[in-house]
Amino acid sequence: MNHLSNAAVAALLMSNIPRDFVLSVDELLFAGAKRAHAASAGMHKGHRPSVLGQMRHFHMNEDFSHALEAIGANPTAIRGNTVVTGRLGIFTLGRFNIKAGLWNNGRRSRTRREMSLANRSVEPLVQPGLFGDVQPITEATVFFVATFGSSDAPVSIDIAVPDKDMKGWLFREPLQVFANRYYVIAEQPDNAVPMLKEQTKVETSE
Repeated sequence: MNHLSNAAVAALLMSNIPRDFVLSVDELLFAGAKRAHAASAGMHKGHRPSVLGQMRHFHMNEDFSHALEAIGANPTAIRGNTVVTGRLGIFTLGRFNIKAGLWNNGRRSRTRREMSLANRSVEPLVQPGLFGDVQPITEATVFFVATFGSSDAPVSIDIAVPDKDMKGWLFREPLQVFANRYYVIAEQPDNAVPMLKEQTKVETSE
């Protein structure tokens, strides 16, 4: 998977989303996916893929809601196929699942497309020359995306910020990689050279 990295968007995410929440989402979504696979294991192979998809949606939605509630992000009600969202700082947070290589499938949901419109204010951070002056960012949207291959567990769980049309990604990175960013400390060279004050010789008269 080709992951997109932008330091300005990453900094915006870290200033609003605690590292503990990132790790919690990674752990809970992984566990939810495993439970979903176990729940669908006994179903007829003819409809097992459909059952597995539904089980992933239900189990992972519940776990995402738990993570949001634990951090005080006020999750929306769990109800059928509705998108569960929360709020941390300026970010509205959502989640969805995709098959490996099908990142554009995320925009099939009208709700997710509407949520992504808020990111028009984030786009200038990535390509400031195309969008004019960077305006204050007061709201934005981020998704936690679980990518599945042929195994029972996600191939990757990413934190992803779409563009306003949800046709591309302003930032995309696996949660485990993103979590390490919180430990990176910018080292600024100390170019200051200490100057010792020259002592004035005091002459004494005898």
